[in-house]
Amino acid sequence: MPKGLYPDRSHLPTSPGVYIFRDADEKVIYVGKAKNLRSRVANYFTKSGDGRPKIAELRERVEDIDFISTKSETEALVLEANLIKRHRPRFNASLRDDKSYPYIVVTTGDEYPRVFSSRGNRDPRHRYFGPFPSAGSVHATLDVLNKTFPFRKCRGPEPGRRSGVPCLNYHIGRSVAPCVGAVTKEEYDGIIADVIAFLEGRVDGLIRDREAQMKTAAREMDFERAAKLRDELAALQTVRERQQATIASEESFDAFGAYVEGETACVQVFAVRDGQVTGRDSFLLDNYGEVGAEAVALSFIPQFYDTARVPREVLVASTDEEALAPISEHLTGLRGTKVDIRRPQRGDKRRIMELAQRNAEMSLEHERTLDEARRNQVASTLDNLQEELALPKLPLRIECYDISNTMGTNSVASMVVFQGGRPAKSEYRKFRIRTVEGADDFASMAEVIRRRLERLNEGDEKFMPAPDLLVLDGGKGQLSAVIPVMAELDPNGDIPLRSLAKRDEEVFEPGKPEPVMLERNSPELRLLQRVRDEAHRFANTYHKKLRGKAMTASVLDELPGVGPSRKKKILDHFGTPDAFMNASVEELEEVLPGRVARQVHARIHR
Repeated sequence: MPKGLYPDRSHLPTSPGVYIFRDADEKVIYVGKAKNLRSRVANYFTKSGDGRPKIAELRERVEDIDFISTKSETEALVLEANLIKRHRPRFNASLRDDKSYPYIVVTTGDEYPRVFSSRGNRDPRHRYFGPFPSAGSVHATLDVLNKTFPFRKCRGPEPGRRSGVPCLNYHIGRSVAPCVGAVTKEEYDGIIADVIAFLEGRVDGLIRDREAQMKTAAREMDFERAAKLRDELAALQTVRERQQATIASEESFDAFGAYVEGETACVQVFAVRDGQVTGRDSFLLDNYGEVGAEAVALSFIPQFYDTARVPREVLVASTDEEALAPISEHLTGLRGTKVDIRRPQRGDKRRIMELAQRNAEMSLEHERTLDEARRNQVASTLDNLQEELALPKLPLRIECYDISNTMGTNSVASMVVFQGGRPAKSEYRKFRIRTVEGADDFASMAEVIRRRLERLNEGDEKFMPAPDLLVLDGGKGQLSAVIPVMAELDPNGDIPLRSLAKRDEEVFEPGKPEPVMLERNSPELRLLQRVRDEAHRFANTYHKKLRGKAMTASVLDELPGVGPSRKKKILDHFGTPDAFMNASVEELEEVLPGRVARQVHARIHR
């Protein structure tokens, strides 16, 4: 689909920036950086892709391409990292949730703290920095830390080894060996304070300190120490350059940029938190009054902050104090503390403000091009699908159904709806199979279609209107089971019925022994596949939820010392059966007494 929507990708700028790929659910699935956005994105849609093995799968799933323009490639690099941490795109990393993302831990709860990477649960006594987008980024940061700050590397809350002999890290200058008293507690605390300052991004003071020490070492002709300080200084300066690609301070604010063209406007909101651009939101607005960009932005701010978190400062392009005063008062009331709203005059804040305005202009043009291409593509696809499947009218509303169970248990069904070629999630419905025993997908499908049509005939608003095309996930068996139901509840044959068999992607029609074979990789087949795959996903999600509850309940019923109250605590705390079954004794002790936690752990791991 993207190849058709972006024949020449001329709407993408040739400037540096970040490109964002979204799937049919508008979920971010990939974020990348580029020196030339148009050229880089074009590489994904050539025959060879860009050489990576997953590009073919990524290309098939991309339904929307967004971008953020930046002034330099370095800015794009930092922004890419921030967006990856925020959206956790599937194709940037294999990790799936917060617990899987790596953090850097400083064990401030220990007398002599350690610094290491962790994916486990947090200990409230310690400091955690992250999450990082990948294990590689953590290792790179730890490598800089290890070369710069000689904290201890030994494991455990107490420094040292059983032998009492300092480790190799001490002899190569990577540890100050508090285990043998080679450093005082105050000196070691100073090293850890530097580590925390580094991880918080406050490196200017560290750089000044290293520069002074290096000059002193050079004057004293201690060239070995001067060389070590030089290497530390270079590492710290690299970190500072990355930070300055966003802003140099640690302030938090939102910047609103707007652009108007005729009766349409676009507002961009850049969120800066602790000195880093953590995200960007884009909004298209109707502007029938054709008011100016500044007025559009000011009228949008109160709408935006109905649900969004309000920062201490909001940046706009307007200098109209009379218009700004009531907005500031409104935001102050929402936040509970003073909120300043103003136009920045210079420095990093003005740069971010101009960046928001420039992206608003490019985004409006991008959206117009995309909307026109999408409308043309969807209209053509639906028109061709109507002709290929011999449908009585354009299939604007397509419904698809699927069954999911495990050996006949927790059997469920899904109904998904695509309106105008796009998912209409508010129209999705799910069913628990009531009348069928065991794993009988044919009978289950017949039950679901019967219930759906009965609700339609009763005038239930939740099941209206009737579909222009009803698709079953399956082959001839599912179709044969449903035909009698359709004949009974849709006697005039107003609702076209088809089934889509996954093996060869055959489309079966009632009364016709031979299937319709849509052209491989055609937009029409891809649309039906998307609808079918979404029905499968929705059914599986519902089934797993029911199965998980049943599994957890049955396991908990057999555990020693676990009654109704503790069962509820376990379910609330762990959330999923896998998390509970894989929990360590320490994790179980967070919700159970120590003795009970040990007994439970022994039982589930016997």
